Amino acid sequence: MATSPDQPKPGFSHRTIERNVTLLGLLALITVSIGGIVEIAPLFWVDSTIEKVEGVRPYTPLELAGRNIYIREGCYVCHSQMVRPFKDEVERYGHYSLAAESMYDHPFQWGSKRTGPDLARVGGRYSDEWHREHLKDPRSVVPESIMPGYAFLAEKPLKAGDMRAHLQAMRGVGVPYSDADIAKANDDLTLQATADADASDLQARFPKSQARDFDGNPAMVSEMDALIAYLQMLGTLVDFKAAEAQEQPK
Repeated sequence: MATSPDQPKPGFSHRTIERNVTLLGLLALITVSIGGIVEIAPLFWVDSTIEKVEGVRPYTPLELAGRNIYIREGCYVCHSQMVRPFKDEVERYGHYSLAAESMYDHPFQWGSKRTGPDLARVGGRYSDEWHREHLKDPRSVVPESIMPGYAFLAEKPLKAGDMRAHLQAMRGVGVPYSDADIAKANDDLTLQATADADASDLQARFPKSQARDFDGNPAMVSEMDALIAYLQMLGTLVDFKAAEAQEQPK
């Protein structure tokens, strides 16, 4: 009997694959495996997937303690730290974020929720006094703000624990703290929040670090000292003109 032109010709076809669950699963597994190998295998032949940018450094002990408070209080829920490469974002917040800026973050604070503005470039944009008033009573400086107040941070002594152990743990996951950084961590934490302290050694090991009384109360090192120190360094480390020149094709 002759085969109708409309009937599929006998042989291996999509219909054969679709009707055989075992065969379909096997072929899908092979396809996914090939795609995975193509994507993952090259990573074993590169030292790093992040191109280092001059200026990026690990956090000082005080900045790291401030970052821990920032995470503890849930600030990341309303504030992202990632400026996307869109014109409106760059015009409002500054240069778009570079991957290298977050290379020492564990965990990173990119986020996607912006109940409040992005903070990736907030460092140096406002004075310490502005930050103090904003944290104590947000509506005193931003009338439309719905942010809760954090006045208690100024009254709470900073109890960061043994920062030497903290830096040692961070070095274990790839943050390049030196032996000197770890040995001096507890002293560095207090020194950076002390007015008129000799911070030359700290600033030699942590370039562009800022040392002063951040919370306006020289009698103690408070949690507000640490949080403001962290906020004031965000986005201040990289020379973006030099970074852009580095990105240009040679």
